[in-house]
Amino acid sequence: MSVPFTLDALPTLSRSTVDRQEGLRTNPARLLSRWADARVVLLDDTGRTPVVEGSSVLAFRKAVDFGASPPEDAVFLGEWEDTDYWSLPGGPSGETDTVKMAGSWGFVEEVPRVDGEIWVELRGYGDRLDDTSAGLFTTAQALRNWRRQAKFCTRCGHPTELIQFGWASKCTNDGREEYPRTDPAVICLVHSLEGTNGSHVLLARQPIWPAGRYSVLAGFVEAGESLEACVLREIREEVGALVSDVRYLGSQPWPFPRSIMLGFTARADRTLPLVPADGEIEEALWVSRAEVRAAFENSSQTPTPIADGASEILLPGNSSIARVMLKAWADAEE
Repeated sequence: MSVPFTLDALPTLSRSTVDRQEGLRTNPARLLSRWADARVVLLDDTGRTPVVEGSSVLAFRKAVDFGASPPEDAVFLGEWEDTDYWSLPGGPSGETDTVKMAGSWGFVEEVPRVDGEIWVELRGYGDRLDDTSAGLFTTAQALRNWRRQAKFCTRCGHPTELIQFGWASKCTNDGREEYPRTDPAVICLVHSLEGTNGSHVLLARQPIWPAGRYSVLAGFVEAGESLEACVLREIREEVGALVSDVRYLGSQPWPFPRSIMLGFTARADRTLPLVPADGEIEEALWVSRAEVRAAFENSSQTPTPIADGASEILLPGNSSIARVMLKAWADAEE
């Protein structure tokens, strides 16, 4: 008998190399002394950052170009190979044109290009970056999104100011400190009961998604709820299925705006009817392993037909843990 499947690759946005331990960012003397040799990750108003065109590396800026010391809005990301990395807001400058490339849903879109750099967003380009660049971009995005939502004290409403070089905020009224928040969400690959790994997987689509786009089910963990209980509740609420054998697979940060996706697998009886939640799930259906494999082999951005004759599927984008989970399941042997 084969063993239950496991993730065969690290989720794209879970990759990182930098040392981000607290001791580094609470040592102002050390950081200031190394600023002249540091590198900066820029993020524009849409969350895009420059990448050297045709490469897997971020287009870093020299820290000294922004002053003799870190500006007030500079955020320390970590250290790697004796170089400190920071992030700052900033956009393209100079004569800009556009280039077509795969975007956040895998569909072709135009992105800015200037001086041999393209400005990309994390969801669409994260999987093409090397481990260091992926980790820096993900961390910069997460901290940026937190700061944009945490400008005021949650206790008294007064403005806050950044401390610890971007890793905490302090109320200007009473000095209360707050730290970046991450919202846990479960994402679960539900497969059928037959066999060790089942021969079918449950996929669904939200009404707002592009035509043909399907993924596994996900939802936020509620207050006072365990992760496993959330899996049971979310699957039942979204498609009316009762699952069992809940098992943890892995996790991935998802800073859109501040989540961490906790991956699980579970089983359900595919002979029972599915009841998609009104307004949340447009369609839910069981798809065979062979059909999922065919969708992975389809290199075009056109949906892959499946056996029911009425549906075509596009799989989740390369930066999503959902794709890693589906690939591991598709490659598993019964």
